[in-house]
Amino acid sequence: MKTIYLDCGMGAAGDMLTAALLELLSEDQRMDFIEKVNSLGIPGVRFEVKPSVKCGITGTHVSVLVDGTEESEEMFMHHHHDHDHGHDHEHTHDHEHTHEHDHMHAHSHSGLHDIKHIVRGHLDLPENVKDDVMAVYSLIGEAESHVHGVDMDQIHFHEVGTMDAVADVTAVCLLMDILSPQQVIC
Repeated sequence: MKTIYLDCGMGAAGDMLTAALLELLSEDQRMDFIEKVNSLGIPGVRFEVKPSVKCGITGTHVSVLVDGTEESEEMFMHHHHDHDHGHDHEHTHDHEHTHEHDHMHAHSHSGLHDIKHIVRGHLDLPENVKDDVMAVYSLIGEAESHVHGVDMDQIHFHEVGTMDAVADVTAVCLLMDILSPQQVIC
C-alpha cells in the first residue's frame, strides 16, 4: 500500500509540504511539475525550486514568489502586529471587485467565492484537483465559521486567501494527485 507519512509536530507550511512531496518525484517529474504550476495562471505567482542544506540535511527549498517577492516570516509577523483584527470580523468590504486576473493583492481578504472564482474559472487543472483545492478551503472556512460564529459566506480568508496561499494549496493538491497515495498518515 502506497502510504505518505507526514510528521507535522511543528505544523506544516504549504511551501514546506510542497518541497517534501516534490522529494518523492524523479528529477524529470519535478521539472515537469514546476513548469506545470508556473503555467497554471495563478495571478502574479511563480514557483522557484533549489537545493537546500539545513543542519547538515539536504533537501529542496520551494519559494513561492508573488509579483517577484517571496512572503517572508517578517512580512507575516508585520501583518499580524500592525493592526488588530479583533476576531470579530465586522469590517466590511464595500469596494467593487473587477474580474480581471489581478483582482487580488498581497494583503487580500478573500471570501470562498473569490477563491472559487480563481480555482474553477482560471486554473488549468484536472477537475479532481480543483475539487481538492476547494475542499481544503471549505474545511478552513468551516473552521473559521465555527470559531467566529458566522456563516461560511461571511468568512474572509486573510493569509490563506492570498495568492501565495492559493499557490501552496494548489501545489500540494496537484502533488497528491500525481503521487496518488492510498493512505496519508499525519
